[in-house]
Amino acid sequence: MKIIAHIRTDFPEKFGIPRQSGLIEDLKGQIFFEPEYRNPQAVRGLEAFSHIWLLWQFSESKKERWSATVKPPRLGGKKRVGVFASRSPYRPNDIGLSCVRLERIETEGGCGPVLHVAGADLMDGTPIYDIKPYIPVSDCHPEATEGYTGETRLHRLKVDFPRELLGIFPEEKRRAVCGLLAEDPRPAYLQDEERIYGLSYAGCNVKFRVVQDTVYVCGVERLPSNGREI
Repeated sequence: MKIIAHIRTDFPEKFGIPRQSGLIEDLKGQIFFEPEYRNPQAVRGLEAFSHIWLLWQFSESKKERWSATVKPPRLGGKKRVGVFASRSPYRPNDIGLSCVRLERIETEGGCGPVLHVAGADLMDGTPIYDIKPYIPVSDCHPEATEGYTGETRLHRLKVDFPRELLGIFPEEKRRAVCGLLAEDPRPAYLQDEERIYGLSYAGCNVKFRVVQDTVYVCGVERLPSNGREI
């Protein structure tokens, strides 16, 4: 399979990335095509679609061997289910699938068409294998049932983010960082109320702890620029 593009996001590392796409619409990203695919004709007509599918590589979660069962984080990291009954990155083929909102297509500049998307659950620099339009008549099934995910999807925390710390972030990033914390980025198997965690997002590292159902932010540190280019 050929890598056709990479995505630019505000996530320099895996920790804290939403477990599914579309959970936090305020998360923005830009998709830059590889030189071979920087042809405006390749995205002609795509602007008419509100959402697109991204087929991408779990580039930071590679393993030599695959496992028939995995431990979904939302089940406490202890209960096992079949790998094909999960969206775990540790699969026979390290492929991810995300549905994101297409905000606009930028055609000016020297990078070819750039896709501006929202709601992506991808780390900065993630390789993308393919892009397809989301088609409601076939891709949406209101009657669909779900398994164990139905037990965990309402798991959200309250966020106590002091105004002076939240103000370190640009205004357009504040709702997103609060949404990330509300989704409880901690490993499900590590629920220590005394432990301080660090979430890297949008050039900052947010220090926080969780007590019962509330996230308490206790510090924000600016991160050095990594100078990554796509």
